Amino acid sequence: QVRLVESGGGLVQAGGSLRLSCAASGLIFSRYSMGWFRQAPGKEREFVVAISRSAGSTEYAESVKGRFTISRDNAKNTVYLQMNSLKPEDTAVYYCAARNWDYVQWESGYWGQGTQVTVSS
Repeated sequence: QVRLVESGGGLVQAGGSLRLSCAASGLIFSRYSMGWFRQAPGKEREFVVAISRSAGSTEYAESVKGRFTISRDNAKNTVYLQMNSLKPEDTAVYYCAARNWDYVQWESGYWGQGTQVTVSS
């Protein structure tokens, strides 16, 4: 059974930092691209960032460029999201996702349960 488990969410003041982790099991981690998505109250889920299988390519949403950094450690089967200069509008449930081919929609891949990030002003 494939499991993706997010951790590291919590409360932080605007301007602060937080690092999220997503631990994967039940899959050959290095064969999957990994992504982070978020869903704020009253809004649809949105793409945040993704990283390729070997970490050679990354893609960021414009709203987080320069502030967020994705990385992965294939030896630990873990993907990270370092979030700096956090803003109240970053408040959301953050989800980790995995897909094995880029042409496959993220929605058809694997998803974690989410971790809450709340940024206060």
